[in-house]
Amino acid sequence: MAEHPMDSISTFDITKYFLLDVMKDIKTGRIQLPDFQRDWVWDDIHVRRLLASISLAYPIGAVMMLQQGNQSRQFKPRLVNGVLKPENSTPNLLILDGQQRLTALFMVLLSELPVCIKDQKSQKILKKWYYLDIKKCLNPECDRTTAIVVLPESKIMRIFSGTLIDCSTPEKEYEALLFPLSKVFFFSEWRSKFSKHWRYNPQKLELIDTLELEILKKFEHYQIPVIQLRDSLPKEAVCQVFEDTNTSGCDLNYFDLMSSSYCTADFSLRDDWKQRENRFKLLKVLRKLRSTDFVQAVTLIASYAKRIEALKKGWNVDKLPGVACGRSEVLKLTKEEYQKWADPITRGFEESARFLYNQKIFDADDLAYPIQLVILSTIFTVLGERSRSFQIRSMLERWLWCGMFGEIYTRWYEARAGRDVIEVPEWLAGGSLPLTILQADFSFDRLISVRKRYGAVYQGLAALLRREGAIDWCSGEEINDVIYFEEQIDSHHIFPVAWCRKKGIDPKKYNCLINRTPLSAKTNKKIGSKAPSVYLEEFKLSGTSVTRLDEILRSHAISPKTLRGDNFEAFFQMRANNLLALIGKVMGKSLSFESLEDFGGQSHNGNSRDYKLYPEIITKS
Repeated sequence: MAEHPMDSISTFDITKYFLLDVMKDIKTGRIQLPDFQRDWVWDDIHVRRLLASISLAYPIGAVMMLQQGNQSRQFKPRLVNGVLKPENSTPNLLILDGQQRLTALFMVLLSELPVCIKDQKSQKILKKWYYLDIKKCLNPECDRTTAIVVLPESKIMRIFSGTLIDCSTPEKEYEALLFPLSKVFFFSEWRSKFSKHWRYNPQKLELIDTLELEILKKFEHYQIPVIQLRDSLPKEAVCQVFEDTNTSGCDLNYFDLMSSSYCTADFSLRDDWKQRENRFKLLKVLRKLRSTDFVQAVTLIASYAKRIEALKKGWNVDKLPGVACGRSEVLKLTKEEYQKWADPITRGFEESARFLYNQKIFDADDLAYPIQLVILSTIFTVLGERSRSFQIRSMLERWLWCGMFGEIYTRWYEARAGRDVIEVPEWLAGGSLPLTILQADFSFDRLISVRKRYGAVYQGLAALLRREGAIDWCSGEEINDVIYFEEQIDSHHIFPVAWCRKKGIDPKKYNCLINRTPLSAKTNKKIGSKAPSVYLEEFKLSGTSVTRLDEILRSHAISPKTLRGDNFEAFFQMRANNLLALIGKVMGKSLSFESLEDFGGQSHNGNSRDYKLYPEIITKS
């Protein structure tokens, strides 16, 4: 390509390339795409606007390319759409920004194939040919985009006026005075045949001479500004640059970048992940595990292993390698490290699924923080066979529930992940409490303020009630059994909304978690808008004994007496007390109940700060 160097600024250079040179280099494979680039997705409107801009010699913006000279920093390449048999399998440059524009131009101007575009309405892929209406494009009053005619793959189309456009043969193109844009860089050959077809008619010759001079020469002399990144740029910088300049608005995750940088012939990160993903999908709680989650876990265990090795060598604590899973750390993970730890981490995730199942966390949607699964799997990998100990599992349960109810992983979770992987195994071996447990707290306020059906507190409480053996009111089956047979369980009101409104109860109280519990749709339908005393009587008439009903209600931490008496305030206070006691038990903490005073709540001994589990409420130890 003819280069026009301007300036050399730090890690990149600015230059210009002729459009034809860029198109030729794409065709020969000297310019390709990095594998992490998304597929070409432009529609017809974008393509026509781009072609119109070039035909008018308007700028279309700079493109950005990355040199491929440094072997240690090379990315796995792939061909631009429309390239079939390149001369070069190894590219010199990779397109970072400008993929859509360069792909569109190559497919229209040099691929010799119909252009594959995405239809805006149907989202289907259509094949099109692009033409210039010679008379229209030479009319200064005519909008250039309207002078670009788009025909289907057959090159035959009837327009709205009923006129048939047929360019199925070159002769019909000449007759229609439509110039195929695929011949822009082969105009002399097309001109010769066009002239011969029209028997060298002077008017027609003048027409195409004007076309060449005013339109086609602009394509021939068009230059594209190129920002060329040097191959010394580190991977994480390439990732950042791509995201900052990418106009389609899609982030480049580090898995995409890693899969492209692990570009050896004997290993494909994408294929490796695909096999593991299929394996993970067999377990419901792992069905939403992402490639990025997996490589974060691999990075955590690899960095932890380095830290332990440094400890064995006697390094000072302040000099030890860190344990982290942020973007920069993940991008430093070598192919060899990935291959070493991928299998152990896979087993760690499967062990985590088994552990979570025991906590009645069955599905991916039951877990609020994907990063907690990443950390747990890394910890299981660190522990190995030691994780099968009852004591170890009990301690891990406390860490799990503290992270969930304490909403620990809402912010800065990647830094927290590294700390957990260091501190939790130390604690399990007899060390001090990890910061995650020390900082975790829960208060009555969260029972009041949480109303959404998703989030750590909602999901945690639903799982905790299942773990405590919550029973469905209609069938008398444990909620866990109902879920096993894939019947829908959702959070429903205990005192119905309509009844509460009629009684003038504060919406903050009747819509909060204290007045909600996991129930089947059938149970919720039976409850309807009735007073609790009414629907409980209906359950009794349906054949459920009073004793069994009481047992069912207690499995949801509900006082049967308050429900039968339609006493919302007593119910509210007692259930709040019992939910807090349950949460405190799994967190291993004595929780604060002061905020209950704001809702007029008092305990059975009159002291709102001295709540204890009501004797009437039976829960599992």
